Amino acid sequence: MSALFSPLTIKDITFRNRTGVSPMCQYSSVEGVANDWHMVHLGSRAVGGAGLIIAEATAVSPDGRISPGCAGIWNDEQAEALIPVNQFIKQHGAVAGIQIGHSGRKGSSARPWDGGAHLADDAGGWPVIGPSDVAFDDDGVRLWKTPHKMTIEEIKAMQGLFVDAAKRSLAAGYELLEIHGAHGYLLHSFFTPLVNSRDDEYGGSTENRARMMLETVEAVRAVWPENLPLAVRLSAADWIEGGLTVEDNIQMAGWLKERGVDFVDCSGGGATPAARASVGTRTADQVGLASDIRAATGIATMAVGAITDAKQAEAIIANGQADIALMARQMMRNPYWPLQAAQELGVDAKQHVATQVSFFVG
Repeated sequence: MSALFSPLTIKDITFRNRTGVSPMCQYSSVEGVANDWHMVHLGSRAVGGAGLIIAEATAVSPDGRISPGCAGIWNDEQAEALIPVNQFIKQHGAVAGIQIGHSGRKGSSARPWDGGAHLADDAGGWPVIGPSDVAFDDDGVRLWKTPHKMTIEEIKAMQGLFVDAAKRSLAAGYELLEIHGAHGYLLHSFFTPLVNSRDDEYGGSTENRARMMLETVEAVRAVWPENLPLAVRLSAADWIEGGLTVEDNIQMAGWLKERGVDFVDCSGGGATPAARASVGTRTADQVGLASDIRAATGIATMAVGAITDAKQAEAIIANGQADIALMARQMMRNPYWPLQAAQELGVDAKQHVATQVSFFVG
């Protein structure tokens, strides 16, 4: 029997298999509102057999977007546009998830195919915020904005925006909620010493730097139903001297588990330009980080990073490295990857894909 294609039940939600679509920014929303692109992008992967589909990083406020084309859930119009997408995903057997977050000092950026540099306020951009007033980069060529150092009052207000986004996510029909605490965005930037230089209760010690993440999670868990899974994406290592290590994130994962988090989604890097997952073998190393966190804390993990073939994904689940194997680029290349993986592993694919597909090729 295939481990990858065995069901997984967390709280009241059962995933038909352990394959998942990792959040992928599409930079295709208009004022944060989803459109036909999102229906096709997410819906096609439900038809293709994924067990879990996590919608892209979705901003809790207008200034929480990475780019002007990023998704949002700070108003009811945005939530309502997502309802039919989620209905379609669930109709075809997948679990609909969403990742909510705030871009922090990395926001106000051009779309990546337009260069990705910060946009001036009079060119479609906006002021950026963070735990400290240090810009993401200073390469002397592109514009990198200096963030506003958040006050305690602003921190508390931001936590309220995450709560509001969680409520709208539930109303939109999501069954799994993921809080984005990775890649140098706001919550990660509070936790990592590479960015956070505060000297108040939100800076300094590991416990203080973790406070923003933990308080936000506590506030969200209070409004997200107990019977639905809650996840947090972590950059499980910063991969740079002076940054977070997997040991730091094992501690964080333990604190998150105590606060009712069901999954840790283990990514890496992103805090600074030098702390990148795409350097060397780091991308593939992320699976090992998921394994370390799972073994040390007992929390369920999602592994991501250079997962491309069926036997590799099968081994990740069978060997207990993670509970779900997430894929982004591979699912982008092939929305029907779960169907093909099931066939390669000798699994009857009919129960994992849409009837319209399984009748002909399952």
